[in-house]
Amino acid sequence: MIELTVNGIKRQVDVVPEMPLLWVLRDELDITSAKYGCGVAQCGACTVHIDGKAVRSCQSHIGEVAGKSVVTLEGLDNKDQHPVIQAWIEHQVPQCGYCQAGQIMQAISLLARISKPTDEQINQVMSGNLCRCGTYPRIRAAIHAAASRKMAEK
Repeated sequence: MIELTVNGIKRQVDVVPEMPLLWVLRDELDITSAKYGCGVAQCGACTVHIDGKAVRSCQSHIGEVAGKSVVTLEGLDNKDQHPVIQAWIEHQVPQCGYCQAGQIMQAISLLARISKPTDEQINQVMSGNLCRCGTYPRIRAAIHAAASRKMAEK
């Protein structure tokens, strides 16, 4: 049995240590916000937070995650009022929506490290999260809006 904390709840899973975290989340724990996009950590659709850092869950083996804390979109504190999610809605970021959970988790990680990022910093950090619909200008605008919201809350 492998033990980890997912969205604040201690969980045990009986899987091989080499199983990707993405499949544990989706197939074993029924947590479906992280999506399979490429399987090689190049698209970001599977992005979750492991101990506070944005990580591609398709390439994170469950054995490496044992004892750590995993947060998915479903596990965000005060999710409906989260500044990034509010900005995403305000700027109508989603089009097809497939990449959005990964985009949001990456954006939250960015804003945790850099409270008021420049366009260049946003582009650099978000470059590993692909959007096939091309909503990058709206993603960037939403991140700026979320940063302003977070600053106003302080």
